[in-house]
Amino acid sequence: MDSLTQIVLGAACGEAVLGKKIGNRALLFGAIGGTIPDLDVFIGRFLYSNEIQAMAFHRGFMHSLLFAFLGCFVFGWITYKLYNTGKRQETTTLKNWIWLFFWAIFTHPLLDCFTPYGTQLFAPFSNYRVAFNNISVVDPFYTVPFLVCMIILMFINRSNSRRTWWLKTGVYISSAYMIFTIFNKFYMDTIFEKSFEKAGINFNRFSSQPTIFNTILWYAVAETEENYHITFYSLFDEKSTSEKIITVKKNHDLLDMNDVNLRTLTWFSNKYYNISKKEKVGTFKYVDLRYPMLNPEDPNTSIFNFIIYNKDDEWDILPFDGPTPTKEDFAKFIERLKGI
Repeated sequence: MDSLTQIVLGAACGEAVLGKKIGNRALLFGAIGGTIPDLDVFIGRFLYSNEIQAMAFHRGFMHSLLFAFLGCFVFGWITYKLYNTGKRQETTTLKNWIWLFFWAIFTHPLLDCFTPYGTQLFAPFSNYRVAFNNISVVDPFYTVPFLVCMIILMFINRSNSRRTWWLKTGVYISSAYMIFTIFNKFYMDTIFEKSFEKAGINFNRFSSQPTIFNTILWYAVAETEENYHITFYSLFDEKSTSEKIITVKKNHDLLDMNDVNLRTLTWFSNKYYNISKKEKVGTFKYVDLRYPMLNPEDPNTSIFNFIIYNKDDEWDILPFDGPTPTKEDFAKFIERLKGI
């Protein structure tokens, strides 16, 4: 999920492990631990000059179970050595710091698994990307109550039991919301399956996920032999199926996708993508259709738009090259969220 959410979750882990011993500093170290896996965004750009490979590196090994198990010892030992000096000697143990960094790092990819982006939880042994698609990458309904609880406990003495109460309250509220989104996902899948069947679309597979910032308005894409079929459904819709379905041609034959970088790109998209030619010769528009459009009526407002180009016999992308969202796009989004 987004960085703020991971910071809050990491801070909660720090509080749970060391809050009674070192107070608010446990929140700080937990927040740092919860941020570590996302440093792969910067490391990927350092390791790869190709944007496709750098993008694929994110949520890879540094989001794996193995990294959590190894990293907790490395970061725990370093922090223990740096922290336990002077007056702070013997205030904490090496075991405390290992557990703090284990939970802060481990819960990061675990939370990411619930989002549509996909997390290589079993890297380097498998590049399978775990994605339950039940919560948006950014969802304030999950984050804000949790954040408020963490802020409140910061102003409570570490020996006061109310501090633990606020920690548990934040964890319980966020967990309850997550459970709701899981059941909501099952419900939405039945809605979309009925919607596609009602429209006579004999799909091979389909994928659904909530739109950004909420779990009310959902998006689905169904794949047939030559096309993708896109639709939205809001919890506020009066009908039990989605009525408006947009058809988008695949156009997969426009490019030879056997190139190693293009194969990585299609793997990243879970093979939900369409291609179109750009005006400039040798360049193409690539749209990752796993992600919803901002304007539910316009496929061109999809968030994950890339320009594919070939340079020195190597395919690469200009990421996020879609049109800038307009006020009309946002208005259409809010209007659709309210239901029809």
